[in-house]
Amino acid sequence: MPNLIIAIDGPVGSGKSTLARRVAALLGYTYIDTGAMYRSVALKALRRQVSLESAEQLASLARDTRIDLRARDATQQVFLDGEDVTAAIRTPEVALAASKVAVVPELRKVLVVEQRRAGERGGVVMEGRDIGSVVFPDAQLKIFLTASPEIRAGRRWCEHQQKGDAIDIARTLAEVHERDRRDRERSASPLIRAEDAVLVDSTAMEPEEVARLVVLLAKERSRAPMG
Repeated sequence: MPNLIIAIDGPVGSGKSTLARRVAALLGYTYIDTGAMYRSVALKALRRQVSLESAEQLASLARDTRIDLRARDATQQVFLDGEDVTAAIRTPEVALAASKVAVVPELRKVLVVEQRRAGERGGVVMEGRDIGSVVFPDAQLKIFLTASPEIRAGRRWCEHQQKGDAIDIARTLAEVHERDRRDRERSASPLIRAEDAVLVDSTAMEPEEVARLVVLLAKERSRAPMG
């Protein structure tokens, strides 16, 4: 089976990370969470009190930042300038900051270069919001994963509960709607479904069911002539 580039895009809470990790495990591929890169830059910006509105400062910060994504026991560890920030980048504060810095075109240009370098050899499952449309428009398999806002908010709320974050479901749903608006309306790489992406609605599907579907699609693409 040739080493494909599998791009998984979709809105917040659609289950991209869960799907990408499982598909990578089933295929023996490398999982790359591009969202972790934006969260890492956001965390560093918060720590250094860099304005989240300054495109120049954020781009400069990103250029002087080393982000390493390492696989360990079927999970991904994130290292920011040598520090393990896997847990630190998952707080609500960092998530909110990441949603703000992710709309900055200058910052996205810096990170897109790193994302392409990480996946250019194939054998990767890369998830984000512009992988199939911008980072790898020639990916052999593109998935646009979605679900209803209510289901997505419920998933996010469960994640917060498991981490002990005090946040109610109504606020979580409001944040999902706001994140959707930002992702759709940002000038740089807005969230869109690539024309050749397979639409998968996970509202009424179990994670393993979705993963098996994507693996089946990947095997079908691997047998097709590579143009």
